[in-house]
Formats: sequence, structure tokens, C-alpha cells
Amino acid sequence: MSNTAIKVENLSKAYQLGQIGTGTISRDLERWYARMRGKEDPFLRIGESNNQNTRSTSDVVWSLKDINFEIEQGDAVGIIGRNGAGKSTLLKILSKVTAPTAGKISGKGRIASLLEVGTGFHPELSGRENIFLNGAILGMRKKEIQRKLEEIVDFAGIERYLDTPVKRYSSGMYVRLAFAVAAHLESEILIVDEVLAVGDAEFQKKCLGKMGEVSKGEGRTVLFVSHNMRSIEGLCNNSILLNNGRVEMIGKTNGVLKKYETANFNINYYIDWPGNTGPGNDIVKLQSIKVIDENSNINGEFDVTDKIGIEIKYQVLEPDHNLWHGINFYDELENNIFDSHNVSSELYNKLHPTGTFRTTAWIPGNFLNEGKIRIGVGIFNHQKHEIHLHEKNIVAFNIIDKLKTDTVTARGLTTGKFAGLLRPLLNWTYEKQ
Repeated sequence: MSNTAIKVENLSKAYQLGQIGTGTISRDLERWYARMRGKEDPFLRIGESNNQNTRSTSDVVWSLKDINFEIEQGDAVGIIGRNGAGKSTLLKILSKVTAPTAGKISGKGRIASLLEVGTGFHPELSGRENIFLNGAILGMRKKEIQRKLEEIVDFAGIERYLDTPVKRYSSGMYVRLAFAVAAHLESEILIVDEVLAVGDAEFQKKCLGKMGEVSKGEGRTVLFVSHNMRSIEGLCNNSILLNNGRVEMIGKTNGVLKKYETANFNINYYIDWPGNTGPGNDIVKLQSIKVIDENSNINGEFDVTDKIGIEIKYQVLEPDHNLWHGINFYDELENNIFDSHNVSSELYNKLHPTGTFRTTAWIPGNFLNEGKIRIGVGIFNHQKHEIHLHEKNIVAFNIIDKLKTDTVTARGLTTGKFAGLLRPLLNWTYEKQ
């Protein structure tokens, strides 16, 4: 007996841009007749890819093209990719919200979906009534839903508002109830889109724990779309990487995430803007950002023991402003490692005259872990809460462990990459008691 929960074969989805229709009644009838026979639209142009950054040569875009994969029962699968890769379209087709243009989906089991805030809810009905409505849609009996009701309400934390129409719920309450319903009602397949980002951090953690329980403990299949790579890594055994509507890679999550981060990480460790063309406003503009070594040489790769400088050069166009500087540090999965402001520099809490200035933030050696680091920079007036500029992922650099025999690091004699975002060399004391 096959353990396949979902099988997707040659799945494609095309969308018409602009005005819908072929332009003639005869062609519209021909298109309708092809659809009635289950045939592909005869007026689709082949070869249009879903690349949002390029102008299309036709008015048809393939959001998905020739997608093939199988998902085993009880597996937790992450679906990742850049915005516009086709992730949400794929989930909508799997949830039968929209139909594919070509290809087929086969599988077994009832599907519970959480694709966007308020999915499957009637705004005029109360929370209680919507729970029973969703259960009925899944084919559950009233007694089965009643048995799950208390658990759903407790998980969502909305007992006080259970008999209030959901149109009066906040977006956070909507999501809490919608997820609780989808996760607790008896479906064999749970599909969750990025919608969990609406909830607070505590609830997101609670949801991830529940999805892990649903997959590993109850043997239900989970499909999860998220831009939080740590969540994907912690929950999903396997992942699917989509790029411009096509499958780029299917496999173990660690390998797929590595492929994704490599494809989307370009090392650019020096940017220079001529004249006053840099980011900013009428008060301050960036002139250059450099990643430098301790000898002030521009560099894009460092050993874990190296001291690293982030040099910011900027021009002040209007005098007498209290300008603070900040740097954001991100890893290759876009997790914020830490932020730092210039509270220790000579420029801190001083009014700037006009002119060109340079400030450098120094990261000590034996602090960051191996991997690729992205840098964001900002200049702002903290006292007036004014942000003059804030550029994310503006430069980047790579940290490796050269395994120097004459240098001690936190690695010691351990082989392989250390876990974690930081890898400081701490001072340890030792004494016999």
C-alpha cells in the first residue's frame, strides 16, 4: 500500500495579465470548449516565465511550470523561494482554491489550509459558529467537532470572544483561531502559508510546536511556506525550492537551504556613490561603505580570528543635527544576529557641522561564527526619532576557519562547523575543589 499523501505531476498554472479574453467570440468559445474537454488553453503562449523583474513579451505569465514531486504521509515539507517564486500559488492549487492550467494532483486525505488571514471564515458568524462550519466543510460530524472545541478555544486563547462575530476580531485573533481550527480538526494534511507572521512571537513558537506535534506525533502531513529559514530548518525534514515557477531542488532541508542561500547571497563588500547620489535625504547622504581588515585594506573574506571593520563614509548637508549611526548584522538565512549603535564613539551625542565624515565599527576576532554575514546600516536622530537613511543588506562578507595551527579558537579540536550565530572565545577558569 502506497504511503504517498500528495503526488504532483507536470503541474502548471498560467495567469492572464491585463484584460481577460482572446478578443474574439469565436476564440473565447474555442477556449471554453477546450476547458470543457479538460484540454490546455489553446491560446497560451509557451515559454513565458514568472520573473517579476523582466518585462513580458506576452500577456500570459506561468506562475508554475512543470512541477513534479511526491510527499510521503506524515512528512513535514518546507516550500521556500523568493517572493514571486510560486509558493502561494502552489498551496492554493493543492488546497483546491484555484485550478491548475495543466497537470494533475493525486493523493489521499482531507486537507486543512491556512493560506491567509480569515481563510474559510464567514465574517458575520461567531468564532464558535465558524469552528463548526470549518469542521463541516472537512466532513466531520457535529459530535466530533464538539469533542475538539475546548482544545481549539484554549489553544487560540479567545474564550472571551467565542460568541462574537469574527469580523470584530483583530488580525492576530483571526490567525490564532484559524490556525487552531486547521491544526486540531481531523484532517490528514495541514497546509500553512506565511500567514503565521501576523501573530506575535510567542504564538508563532506555539504554532511551530503544534505543527511538529501534528507531523511527528500524529503522523499527519504538513506543508509549510515561510521566509523564516530557522522555522523551516527546525520543523521540516524535506524541502522544495521554487525559482520563477519551477522546481530548482527537492531534498533534505539542510541541503535545500544551502542551495537557496548560495543562490541569493552575493558578496559585495565595497560600495561607493559618486557625488551626492548615495542613499539619504537633504540632511545626510552615504558616500561609501567598506568592509576592511585591521590594516584598513578592503576585504570580503576573513578568518574567525580576524578583526573586522565596517567603515561608513557620509556627507552632512545641513548643520546642527544629532546624528547616530547603527549597523545591523544578518546571517545568510536573514536572521538578525545583532545590532550596534555608535554609543562609544567621539561622534556620539554631538551636533554635526556640514562636511564629510567617516566612522568605523570594529568587530573583534573570535566573535562571529563561520558563514556569510550581511550588513545593514542606518543614520538617524535618536532624540527626535528621525531616520535619515536605513539600507538593509548593503554589503556582505564571508567568515571561514582557516584552522591555523598556531592559533586557538573556540573550536578547539572539534571538526565541522559549530552551531549558532556567534562563536566567541571565552575566558575559562579552572580550579580543583
